[in-house]
Amino acid sequence: MLNKNIQQWLDAYGVSHQNATNKAIHWLCVPVILWTVLALLWGVQIPAQPLLNGATLLMAISLVFYWRLSPQLAIGMVFVAAFNWWLIDLHLTSLSWPLWQTALALFVLAWIGQFIGHIIEGAKPSFFEDMQFLLIGPIWLLSFVYDKVGVNYQNKATE
Repeated sequence: MLNKNIQQWLDAYGVSHQNATNKAIHWLCVPVILWTVLALLWGVQIPAQPLLNGATLLMAISLVFYWRLSPQLAIGMVFVAAFNWWLIDLHLTSLSWPLWQTALALFVLAWIGQFIGHIIEGAKPSFFEDMQFLLIGPIWLLSFVYDKVGVNYQNKATE
């Protein structure tokens, strides 16, 4: 599993994401789950590191994983992360209830949506096979955006 190239990961993920309804649900739920995970980890501070928290640490580790698969997709994920951090900041500065409450509620709802999508699909979620697929979902979606606008994300070194 560790030696898969980006296309092998995307193809393997796509096997259990063929149904149009399941795909549509994933287009909504995967970004929400990503935001909720980052939001929940936002409050986990790294001691003596005021700019670091659980969210920035997770994203840094994820970006290393993404970079090894596709530098182009990793760069796209930097922008996705920045957008998510902006949404977190917007919540923190605009809403009066705790971030973790919003994140937890949306996390549960989005996962219910994901499982409904997989019931419709008739296939179990990919991460049941390999937990690394939890990281593939966001770049699977991003790969469609890249394909649509003509950005090559294939890492020539691993093809």
